[in-house]
Amino acid sequence: MRALLNFFSRARDRSRHGAWIYNAIVDQARRPQFYESFDVPDTLDGRFDLIVLHAGLYLPRLKSVPGEGKGLAQATFDQMLANLDQNLRELGVGDATLPKKMKSMVQAFYGRATAYDAALKAGDAQGLREALHRNVYRGAGVPQPKIDALAAYVRAASEALKAANDTDILAGTFAWPAP
Repeated sequence: MRALLNFFSRARDRSRHGAWIYNAIVDQARRPQFYESFDVPDTLDGRFDLIVLHAGLYLPRLKSVPGEGKGLAQATFDQMLANLDQNLRELGVGDATLPKKMKSMVQAFYGRATAYDAALKAGDAQGLREALHRNVYRGAGVPQPKIDALAAYVRAASEALKAANDTDILAGTFAWPAP
């Protein structure tokens, strides 16, 4: 019985810790500079895309930490899904259409995260700019220097995450670069 209680206690703690990390990701994604300096649309779609961008950078790094990393990455991802679900419900999405909307958002997350990761790993600056323009800006006519600035930020964030120590990554205290 005690072992079972310890299991549930650890799961609850991991869930709370995942929520802490997810909130830190959201805080970074909501920094006003993205909307004011990079011209990211301050809309539901724009905010979603910045959360996806930051989670897509952070979660693989968290998952790579030996020991707790993988479980904590899953708890953080689960928290993101719970938050998206709650936001959709608050916007009036009903139970009948919620699963389809959630499936679409999860597919968007994986598609975007894969595109950004592939461009970063290949050192494909043009591919990264195109992926950001297509996803974050939804193909809108944004001045190229704004897209270039966001791409430079993404590269800097990716490098900072690689260089960060595991303790900061696990704790959710990673210091993102300034946008």
